[in-house]
Amino acid sequence: LQKHISQRQQLEGQLTENTLVKEELDRLEKDASVYKMIGPVLVKQNLDESKSNVQKRIDYIADLVKRHEESIKDLEKKQDTCKEGITKLQQQFQQAQVKAAAAK
Repeated sequence: LQKHISQRQQLEGQLTENTLVKEELDRLEKDASVYKMIGPVLVKQNLDESKSNVQKRIDYIADLVKRHEESIKDLEKKQDTCKEGITKLQQQFQQAQVKAAAAK
C-alpha cells in the first residue's frame, strides 16, 4: 500500500511539472524556438510537436495516477476486510476464554 502511495505521489509531481511545462509552451509565440534535451545535446524542436509531446506525457501520467489510485482503493478495501476478520477472531477467542474460565 505504501509503495503505491509513494509512486502516486511521485507521478503527481511529474504531472505537475509537465503541466507547468505545457503552460509555458502555451505562452510562447508561434515562431519561438524550442529545444529538447537528448542526452547532453539540445536539439531544436517544432513548437507544435513539443506541445503535442508534453500533452501525451500528461495524458499518460494522468492514466498512471488513476491506475495507482484504483490499486490503492482495492488494497485499502482488502486491508479493511482483513481488519474486520481479525476483530471477529479476537472476539471469538475472548468469548472462548470466558467460557473456558467459567467451565473451570
